[in-house]
Amino acid sequence: MSLENDLAAAQRALHDLLIGKRVVSVQKDGRKVDFTSASLDQLQNYIDNLKGQLGQYSRRRPPSGVVL
Repeated sequence: MSLENDLAAAQRALHDLLIGKRVVSVQKDGRKVDFTSASLDQLQNYIDNLKGQLGQYSRRRPPSGVVL
């Protein structure tokens, strides 16, 4: 499976969790990994890691503060 396919599968899994599915499965390093709503952070980290490997920026930078 290519990194692009891995990323698409992980993003679908995240979407499924966010819309209420209780458990989703993703193939990761040749093995099946189950995620639940309790592991949303782990799934997001996996997505961020894949995006980093693909050279994509995964999260926007926080707004800069205004100093007066």
